[in-house]
Amino acid sequence: MRPRMKMVAGVALALGLISVAWWSFARSADGPRVLTGYIEGERIYLAAPSAGLVSALYVEEGARVAAGASTFLIDPRERGAQVSGAQAALSAAEARAEDARKGQRAQELSVIDAQLGAAEATLRQAEADYGRIEPLVRRGIYAPARLDQVRAGRDAARANVAAIRRQREVATLGQREDAIRAADEQAAQARGALTEASVRLTTLSPPAPIDARVEEIFYRPGEYAAANQPIMALLADGDVKLRFYVPQAEMVAYRPGVMVRFSCDGCGESRTARISWVSPRPEFTPPILYGRGSRDRLVYQVEARPSDPRSLNPGLPVDVEPLAVP
Repeated sequence: MRPRMKMVAGVALALGLISVAWWSFARSADGPRVLTGYIEGERIYLAAPSAGLVSALYVEEGARVAAGASTFLIDPRERGAQVSGAQAALSAAEARAEDARKGQRAQELSVIDAQLGAAEATLRQAEADYGRIEPLVRRGIYAPARLDQVRAGRDAARANVAAIRRQREVATLGQREDAIRAADEQAAQARGALTEASVRLTTLSPPAPIDARVEEIFYRPGEYAAANQPIMALLADGDVKLRFYVPQAEMVAYRPGVMVRFSCDGCGESRTARISWVSPRPEFTPPILYGRGSRDRLVYQVEARPSDPRSLNPGLPVDVEPLAVP
């Protein structure tokens, strides 16, 4: 057993020497060591506030979409019917408001005109009777009671003509001011309902909020999507960033605004990024990035914005180092 134990001890010693040598090389005077990080992207999820079947897709996964371009469409028939109903309700409310400002119809006014003509004829007859009877009463041919009778008939005819003329004037006027105001408010309410229905119709096909690439599509035409359920995810160029961890001893080389160099598999030549954020608080090294021997060291989380993020995919590992050593 002793030869085997000596062999194991020798291997362990060799590994330890290799680790120390690598650590010394990485921490040599040539500059800060290359750090490992990854690309992260903050997705934009597009959804419709109404449930329904996906009627159409206007983009494909991996393709780019311009700001304002159509992305997808939820079946608009239900919302379209609501818009049509709101338009009909608005037309009816506006018609009522307009009618409230008008007088009676021409046919109704013609009836009043006929009544006025008859009343005026009666008045003329009553005045003629009074003009004929009044001198005869003065001469004693008729009794005074006869004059009183024709005078009363004349006065009644005059009053009737005045009443019908007033009725004719009122018939040309609209409704009361409060009734007109109420009709206007109903029209405004119907107009707001139409606007709301129209806006809801447009939300069934939301445009791309920003220039981006289509990261993933969750529903295809013919599939039913619940309300507010994401239909697709977009990734804007400005939402792509590098995330890596810097040991506290090397923080002098990583400050906001400093440019760094990074490389990744399949990315071609090395690229540059500008540091946009540095965590104000240290944390322990994530084991997924560093070895067992360094996981108890304090590091700072750093984010940097790539100069050309169009072809970078979230989750891709990167190697990061500063462009200049202070």
